[in-house]
Amino acid sequence: MKNVLWATTILVLTGSAVAQDATKMPMTKASPDSLKWVENKALPPGAMVAVMVGDPTKAGSVVVQRVKFPANYQVPPHTHPYDETVTIISGAMLLGMGEKIDPSATLDSPGTFFANPAKNAHYVLNGPQESVVQVQFVAPGGIDYINSEDDPRKKP
Repeated sequence: MKNVLWATTILVLTGSAVAQDATKMPMTKASPDSLKWVENKALPPGAMVAVMVGDPTKAGSVVVQRVKFPANYQVPPHTHPYDETVTIISGAMLLGMGEKIDPSATLDSPGTFFANPAKNAHYVLNGPQESVVQVQFVAPGGIDYINSEDDPRKKP
């Protein structure tokens, strides 16, 4: 019940933020073949990100982005400074909770939705094929790895 209440709260807050922000921007349309995929140096090599609307560096900007993970990809345990909602668009993957990866966890299918609160430790385990998720949050963006040695920005 607590998770349902938390998810509802995030949806209400995100919805009103999107409604407020929507009055400031023109209509935006993003078809899958129009997305510009780029590397995100804050993620382990191989993941690609496409920002559909918003600016992850501008405080208060409502951001909707898609993240593409290659087969058998992992994002080590980490947190974000913002609440986020995540929906699996394609592929099978797991957004696992906690500061340690559970390799026995079951993968989730397309359509699965997650409401993840700020500073909540979690990780990504991708299945045997490429996956795409859609992520929404209010900027500024950021990622803090539980184990600083996992941070790809700190590797040569």
